[in-house]
Amino acid sequence: MKFNTALLHSNVEGDKKTGATLTPIYQASAFEQESAEKLERVFMNAMPGYSYTRVSNPTNTSFEQRITNLEGGISTVACASGMAAIFNAIMNVVQSSDEIISSVGIFGGTIGLFKDLEAFDIHTKYILQTTPEEIEKNITEHTKVIFAETIGNPKLDVLDIEAIAAVAKKHKVLFIVDNTIATPYLVKPLQLGADIVIHSSSKYINGSGNSISGVITDSGKFKWNEEQYPQIMKYKKMGPYAYVAKLRETIFRNSGACLSPFNSFLNCIGLETLGLRMERACANALALAKWFETCDQVEYVNYPGLGSSPYHEIAKRQFHNEYGAMVTIRMGSKEKAFAVINSLNYALQVANIGDAKTLVIHPASTIYHSSSSTEKENAGVYEDLIRISVGIEDIEDLIADFKQAIENC
Repeated sequence: MKFNTALLHSNVEGDKKTGATLTPIYQASAFEQESAEKLERVFMNAMPGYSYTRVSNPTNTSFEQRITNLEGGISTVACASGMAAIFNAIMNVVQSSDEIISSVGIFGGTIGLFKDLEAFDIHTKYILQTTPEEIEKNITEHTKVIFAETIGNPKLDVLDIEAIAAVAKKHKVLFIVDNTIATPYLVKPLQLGADIVIHSSSKYINGSGNSISGVITDSGKFKWNEEQYPQIMKYKKMGPYAYVAKLRETIFRNSGACLSPFNSFLNCIGLETLGLRMERACANALALAKWFETCDQVEYVNYPGLGSSPYHEIAKRQFHNEYGAMVTIRMGSKEKAFAVINSLNYALQVANIGDAKTLVIHPASTIYHSSSSTEKENAGVYEDLIRISVGIEDIEDLIADFKQAIENC
């Protein structure tokens, strides 16, 4: 079954009682069981069933199963947001004095979260170049997680997943990949050796900007050992499901980061067109990036699909000649960047990515407003930078819109 067919037909059961082709929205806080004994068994995970939506919900289960199939994992946990997904995924395996190794080019919100973890004596080592050599040099006995984004936001550096996975396996360290920008349309990190894959499903998976959510998908292949991950040992009897079993019984349940069933329903609808949207958005992004290269007023264009990108060859090999839907440009000054943004007719000024519509933002004054100058530079954020999440509009209209905006700046 190919990608788009799988989106429409794999793990899509609907509601057999009524004939509904989509799983209904089970907008319920709690679920009744027919006996106290049965409810007890559901609570103790001795039998399948639902008790409370903070723990699980049928609509959420439907969404989770579709993501699991899409990423090629064994189980998925849907969370209230992408940040909640990252928090839960990491806190499920770390404890005081542990370390995370991360690329410097990750999303600013994730950097903020990692700063918050320092209060719990969980520290992050940031590396300038996410290469196997640099990661290996920074691994210590305290390293519990290697974290990276498939495509950095907004740096647009491309991760060599297979190469990093080899280092992680050599040192028996959990490798977590945020695949939000690439999506499973471009690459499935679990197939290349990642252990856990995360999405802010508010973005391309949803596709319409109507639902905040995040997902964590487990490959089930990581070999847990007591020396490095003692907190997982209680769940080792669950075999490949040990990670998710602990996640559902502890940090996910206790942090209350559950997803609204209504948002799950909207995400399931969005999933059906993920392939079509990504195909169009990627083509638009490449065409727009090539046009920017011909524009004298644009000082620099960053897009993995361009030969000028230092990550072009990795992207070409790993993504099979499609390069994502995000482009950044530099205009020479903050004032010019603002003038371009303010003159656009179609692109919306929105702090989001992955919409069907084209979205723009000035990262330095928004997402990275509290970051230091060094942190901004490491993340590829400059005062004259515009981040563009390219949508599915007609490319002629997008180019014309940016042309008039740039000419007016």
